[in-house]
Amino acid sequence: MLTLVSPHELRRISRTDYHRMAELGILAADEQVELLAGQIVQKMPKGPRHSALCKCLEKQLERLLGDQVLVRVQDPIQLDPDSEPEPDLAVVQPDRHFYAAGHPTPEQIYLIIEVADTTIARDLGVKAQLYAAAGIKDYWVVNVATQQLHIFREPQADGYQEQLILKTPTEIAPLAFPDQAVQLQDCWGIGTEPTQA
Repeated sequence: MLTLVSPHELRRISRTDYHRMAELGILAADEQVELLAGQIVQKMPKGPRHSALCKCLEKQLERLLGDQVLVRVQDPIQLDPDSEPEPDLAVVQPDRHFYAAGHPTPEQIYLIIEVADTTIARDLGVKAQLYAAAGIKDYWVVNVATQQLHIFREPQADGYQEQLILKTPTEIAPLAFPDQAVQLQDCWGIGTEPTQA
């Protein structure tokens, strides 16, 4: 790959620039991208197992937490002036207008979950750094291939101070709702059983 400039010489794009590019049609409405640390990053296509795991987790969180939260699926969140990622799941404070006035900000976010297959390096790397710097208190990465759960907590400007890797965990509770455990064993088997004729 040809490298034209060092990362320090790149022009960072702000969230304002990013939205303006969409308004002008520079970015198509259906273009699969997100803004990370001032760079427009291509999102990977979602495979069937990835989508099924997201749906399983979404339904469980909605059933467990009900009207205490709003579960957003692959919708933007507003981290800082240069970042607007679209996590697979964001568990946020309820808003009666469903955030029509602006995407949720870190103080409104209880939990972010990324379901990672082809994006594991990005989710454990740059996204973990961005979420920590923004003060996201609870960040999970579900590794589809290994059936492991990476849990990041205690955010600081330079990264998360607490990182756990759970091998084939059966249940885990969000930090903000310690009495409400997500049953991960209900999701791991999705897509691995033989299909019924």
